[in-house]
Amino acid sequence: MKLRIGITALLCLVCLLLAERPSHAQFQKDVFSQSYSSDSTSVTDTSRKIINFKEIFGGLAGKRDMRIGTMFGTSLLIPGASQIYNKQYWKLPIYYSGMAAGIGGGVAMHFKYKKSGLPGDRLASTLCFVGAGAFYYASLMDGAISYKSERKPLPGRATVYSILCPGLGQAYNGEYWKIPVYWGGLLTAGHLYFENRTNYIRFRDIYREVSQPGYQGDCPINSTQAKTYRDLYRRYRDFSLVACVAVYLLQVIDANVFANMQNFEVNDNLSMSVGPSVTMPDNNNFAMQQPAVGASVGFRF
Repeated sequence: MKLRIGITALLCLVCLLLAERPSHAQFQKDVFSQSYSSDSTSVTDTSRKIINFKEIFGGLAGKRDMRIGTMFGTSLLIPGASQIYNKQYWKLPIYYSGMAAGIGGGVAMHFKYKKSGLPGDRLASTLCFVGAGAFYYASLMDGAISYKSERKPLPGRATVYSILCPGLGQAYNGEYWKIPVYWGGLLTAGHLYFENRTNYIRFRDIYREVSQPGYQGDCPINSTQAKTYRDLYRRYRDFSLVACVAVYLLQVIDANVFANMQNFEVNDNLSMSVGPSVTMPDNNNFAMQQPAVGASVGFRF
């Protein structure tokens, strides 16, 4: 389970970094006359690195701007990095003391529970670790909220919001009607996951019991049937987990895409222009020919 959660988090981080990479379209006047060569230098010059350490250290030092995706990724590994970049240094003692107190208290109560065995000590240890995680989560969310940008809406901010809280990116984009759709999908997939997991554990235990040598119990199903149901619900459990992850990633991508689309100019201004056109021959073999005269029609939509 922990491995699957780690893989999911890694996929989200990769999607975030890829979403932060801007796409460029280049249009040249001599596009039909240029020569296409396989010069590796130009490929190297136009390539962009997903992880730019110069951007990270320069942003933390206050010498250059840092993209919100890079800032968020750095904060995942170095808590408080977003507060350093946003120059909100007074927040660092709050987050670090909260995380340190939660981790320290959780470890202390865990060792106490090992000695006493009391459920209260175990609950206290769990609550301390949850508190440390809450301070860590708050530092990430605070960094995304405090990030300054002139572009509104900022696609990177919408992406980070959706990663931290499903549906928050849609709320940031003003598409509130999508929130119940995604949350309904997540809750449905989550419910099916826990239901299938419960049935899987049930038939797994039954299979272990009836498969023991010399079993003389009164179980209504045999080992072959128990094994079939066990494998079936295990497959359904895995499908439910995949559906939950798919809905989560879909709402992250949706927040980024529609935040980008809001900057496109969409209006009902339809127009057509007609004018004369003179086309000169661009080939030396036809240099003696007269230019072609015609009309050009342009549409704007």
